[in-house]
Amino acid sequence: MNAIQKLRQLHTEIAESGDGLKIVDAWATVARLLPRATTDAAEAQRVLSEKDAEGLGRMIDAIENPAPKASTSQAEATHEEKKAALRAFHKRLKLARLNDESKLGGRLMTGGKKSEIDAVEAPREFPPRVWKALVADGTLRDTGGGFYADASDRPRIG
Repeated sequence: MNAIQKLRQLHTEIAESGDGLKIVDAWATVARLLPRATTDAAEAQRVLSEKDAEGLGRMIDAIENPAPKASTSQAEATHEEKKAALRAFHKRLKLARLNDESKLGGRLMTGGKKSEIDAVEAPREFPPRVWKALVADGTLRDTGGGFYADASDRPRIG
């Protein structure tokens, strides 16, 4: 049983039970679980302090069925944003490779070997939606952990 199911069960106990001791125990358990399960800490505190069973039910419903967020950050990335982000990405990748190739240690001579860096962290000047759009376009590959690789790059051999 997960925390949401347990909260639902406790809400049912609180709403239907006439036993005061059972309700006190249920509210104590709700006080431990609810702050971890919701992002609205102020409303959770209010529900707990007032022992508001109806408010608890509404919070559980909101946790189980979150309302979709309608914001501008979900909007599609524009062509100009993608172009600027891709330019910044390639510049960061180029600088990372040059930095790796110019190191004195680890090679027999200074330079001569190509860098094996194929992915870099996405520049933070651009929101994640831009990077996701570039991945969806097939321009970049998401390698995980916030790192992206150029989709046109071939695997580097020796």
